[in-house]
Amino acid sequence: MLRKLILAGAVIALVTGPAAAQMPMPSMSLHNGPKQLTPEEQAKQKAIDDAYKAATKKIPDKEVANDPWGNVRSLPPATDGKRN
Repeated sequence: MLRKLILAGAVIALVTGPAAAQMPMPSMSLHNGPKQLTPEEQAKQKAIDDAYKAATKKIPDKEVANDPWGNVRSLPPATDGKRN
């Protein structure tokens, strides 16, 4: 009898575990919204952003990939728009 009770408890625990995981948790905010930056922090962030933009402009555009087998491959056959 005790064995059946333990088995039934284990089955109920295994079945209700995934169902409980699907329930939304109550939302609790650990912060009070976006942080207000001081003027010094805003200036520092602007300097970082400007430096990033300047650095990305220095990166050259990507060149066309060099395909050594490009002239060996044949072009796919031209289709007339009909499918078999």
